[in-house]
Amino acid sequence: MNSSQLAGMIDHTILKPEATLVEVDAVISEGRSLRAASVCVAPAWVKRTASALAGSGVLTCTVAGFPHGTSKPTIKAIEGSSTVKDGADEVDVVAHLPFLIAHDLDAARGELLEVVRACRAARKDVLVKVIIESAALMKFGRDGGEEAIAIACRAAQESGCDFVKTSTGFHPAGGASVEAVRWMKKHCGPLKVKASGGIRDLDAALAMINAGADRLGLSGSAGIIAEMKKREG
Repeated sequence: MNSSQLAGMIDHTILKPEATLVEVDAVISEGRSLRAASVCVAPAWVKRTASALAGSGVLTCTVAGFPHGTSKPTIKAIEGSSTVKDGADEVDVVAHLPFLIAHDLDAARGELLEVVRACRAARKDVLVKVIIESAALMKFGRDGGEEAIAIACRAAQESGCDFVKTSTGFHPAGGASVEAVRWMKKHCGPLKVKASGGIRDLDAALAMINAGADRLGLSGSAGIIAEMKKREG
């Protein structure tokens, strides 16, 4: 893998609530320059981001039900579909964790179905990623959390989602781990895996890819790509 290939796997992200217009614009510019897979911003910034990235080949990604996942499914669906109408190509929705911890497949699938249908009604080819807070499932779930992760993956599959994603980066239980990515890859079937949360250097990024991650959510993308270029010589 070279630095260009790595950049093409990155969702270059700014989701801190205090992010200013200047900071968001800087991340958009970095994402374009890096040729990242996408730039991931809060819903309020989607229209601006989509406009700035038009024609660049870099997608616009956003979030729904972020960061806690405790909104009603209808609210998540409205938020997701409204951002798709604003130009989002990808929506990362936070699953309701109690459903997953309780191994309630029907409830988890039903919530995600509502979100997927709303987003796809706005645009048929929009990608939907499900944030399952894998670290929380591993902390609070039975048997180390693998069964809860498996149920999350099944709910994502059966509701028509495209990716399962480790973390928001905001949960106190932690972010992505190699073990969680391996479990997600084991159980996700045809879906892809996004590792996000606490990936701060090149070695951590490559470890997630080697464990099975297809996409990385990073805020320090520029530094990691620069580190990769140094290794390339």
